[in-house]
Formats: sequence, structure tokens, C-alpha cells
Amino acid sequence: MAMENVGSLDAAIEQLLNAEKHARLAGDVAATRNAVTEILRLCFEARAWKTLNDQIALLSKRRGQLKQAVTAMVQQAMQYTDETPDLETRIELIKTLNSVSAGKIYVEIERARLIKKLAKIKEEQGLIAEAADLMQEIAVETFGAMAKTEKIAFILEQVRLCLDCQDYVRAQILSRKISTRVFDADVTKEKKKPKEGDNVVEEAPADIPSLPELKRIYYELMIRYYSHKNDYLEICRCYKAIYEIPSVKENLAEWIPILRKICWYLVLSPHDPMQSSLLNSTLEDKNLSEIPNFKLLLKQLVTMEVIQWTTLWDSYKDEFENQSNLGKNLGEKAAEDLRERVIEHNIIVISKYYGRTTLKRLAELLCLSVQEAEKHLSDMVVSKALVAKIDRPMGIVCFQRAKDSNDVLISWAANLERLLDLVEKSCHQIHKETMVHKAALKV
Repeated sequence: MAMENVGSLDAAIEQLLNAEKHARLAGDVAATRNAVTEILRLCFEARAWKTLNDQIALLSKRRGQLKQAVTAMVQQAMQYTDETPDLETRIELIKTLNSVSAGKIYVEIERARLIKKLAKIKEEQGLIAEAADLMQEIAVETFGAMAKTEKIAFILEQVRLCLDCQDYVRAQILSRKISTRVFDADVTKEKKKPKEGDNVVEEAPADIPSLPELKRIYYELMIRYYSHKNDYLEICRCYKAIYEIPSVKENLAEWIPILRKICWYLVLSPHDPMQSSLLNSTLEDKNLSEIPNFKLLLKQLVTMEVIQWTTLWDSYKDEFENQSNLGKNLGEKAAEDLRERVIEHNIIVISKYYGRTTLKRLAELLCLSVQEAEKHLSDMVVSKALVAKIDRPMGIVCFQRAKDSNDVLISWAANLERLLDLVEKSCHQIHKETMVHKAALKV
């Protein structure tokens, strides 16, 4: 920069600083705001980035500086962050604005946006842990004036960075700040006009996704989290939520792969009431007829018949191994889990048909060794998926639930009542036959 330009810039800034001082002391909001924004504009046009940073810091620290002037200054300087000549200058400007806006509620939204920009730069530099730490400093859920979609997008960014750092505990804590009910809100309803004294909610920036898009991003992040824990049922529920998004349901190319994933994760999920409910609701879905092999797979799980593992695996092995985009690749662990789910289904089926059976016969029906059958049965009893007792010396399995004294008494009373009804009916029939024969003899 030429020395003449530097001199003229300093002179112009000095003149504007005097004007700003008089306006600030007089409490003239408009004049103060115009003076500070004009100083920033001159620095920007002269490309005097160091002077710009110094003036921002100086103006914000002036005694009795007006909130409106600081807000206007921060908002204007934020527009210059994308016009910086290099990355170092941009980071310096963002840090200056960050220090100016720290602790000031009236520029909390601007500070959150600045932190997000800085975190993005850190992430691009490969410093993901630093980016995650920066984002976690801001608690946007407490910002009353921030748009709902912008809040959700910010929290989702926090969750994503935590997952990238493999900080799964913090990712779960942050994800709980978002209520899933917010995604089902009716956006077509007209917004109520704010009453006098209410906080005015700012419009979200243009780059913030809509609620349906945010819903999909949220559940995709949760799939990443649950994939780490191998929680198949929760992954299935996440895919179910994505499947219900209108834009997905209208696109055949999108919902068929998602419905396949729902089916696979349903089959992989341990047997419990939630899994049974999802299984039945998925079977009722008319779209399932588009993928008949998966419909047949689910029907086998709800039918009270023993499934032959080898037959099932031969039929679905290629489909299972080709399903490589299931959040986490379905590898050997998932194949083992699938076999275990089939064994669990078979044990439940057997328990419905048998009150007692031998371990040897149970093992034959399951196509397992006696030791494996006993292990799987024991695991199901421990997880309370089944009620059973094993007499190991005799090699007998009893699937009947042990009754307490009250149950025995109720059962005895019911049986006695049925017996008395039967005796009464028998007596009535005998009396009827006697009367008929007496009448015949009289004739």
C-alpha cells in the first residue's frame, strides 16, 4: 500500500473516530452506527486488514459503546471474512470478531456463525479434534433469536464432528438436545406474529437445509452412532424414520434400498416386543411387494415353523454379502448374528409346541450339537426372551412356567367350576331321559 494512501486512510479514520465519539456521547444510535461501519468500509476498500482488526477491537472497547453499533460492526465485518486474500488473514479476522462478540448476548448468533466458519477451516486443515472442541463451546439451544432450523443444523454439525473424532459418548449427549418431534412439525402453518416484547426470531441463512433434509441428516448420523454399538434394532428404526420422509417415499429409486436395509436390520435384531411390532408393521407395507424375496424372509420369521438355516443362507447369501451400504458393511459378525437370530426363532417355535423335550431332540431340531443348543437356550433364558428349565442329569428341557400358589389356586378353582358345570349338565340329561321313559310307559 502506498504511503499517501496510508496517510489518507489514517486521516479519514481519525475524522470518523471523532464523529463516532460525539455521536456515542450524545446517544445518537444511527450516527454512531454509520460512523463505525464507515470506518470498517474504508479499511476493507484499502485492503488494510491489520488496521481493520485493530479498529474493530478499538471501537468495541470504547467507553459506553452502544450495542447497536457493536452489532452492526460485527455483522458488516462478517461479510469481509470471505473476501480475505489468504487463509491466515481470514482466521485472524474471525478470531478478532470472536473475541469482540464473546460474552455479548446481542451478538451470540453472529458468534455461533463465526465459530462454525472457524471450525470448518480447522476441519479442512485436518484438525478435527480442535474443530469439535470449538463447536462444543457454543450452546445454541439457549439462543432464543436463532431460527429453529439453524439451531438443529448447528447441533448436527457438533454431533458429526464428535463422531468423526470417535467421541461417541459426547455425540449421544449432543444428539439428545434435538427432539425428534420437531421434525414432524407442520411447516405449512402460518407463523404467528410476535407480540410486543417477544424476541424476534431471525431468518435462517440460505445455506441451512430444510426440516425434512435435517431429519435425514439427523437419522444418518444416528445410524453411524448405533452402527458403532451394533444396535440393529435402533439402526432399523432410524432407517424407518428416513423411509417415512415424503421426498423419499415418492422416489422409487430411493425407498427400495432403504426398505431392504429395514428388512435386514429387522432380521438381525434380537427378538423382543419392539422388534415384533416393527416386523408386523413392515409386513403390512404394500411397498414390500416390490421386493418379494424380502417379504418371504420376513414371513418366515412370523410363521411358527422351524427355519432351516442352511436353506435360508443358500437363498440369501449373495443378497446379504452384496448389501455393502448398510451403514457398516455386513461382514462375518453380522452373518453370525443372523444365524443366532434364526436359532432364537427356532427355539421360540419349539417352546410353543413342546412343554417338555430332551436336549438331544432339541439339538436335532435346531441342527446343532447338544452343547451349542444348551448355550443358546441358556442365553435366551438369561435375556428373559424365554422361560425354560434344564434338568442336566436327565437331559430334559421344560418350557412350562412355574406357577406360584395363587396361580395354582386360581387354576384349581377354574377346573372345579368346570367339573361342577359338567356334573350339573349330566344330571339334567339323566333327569330328562328318565322323564321321557316314564311318559312312554304310561302310554
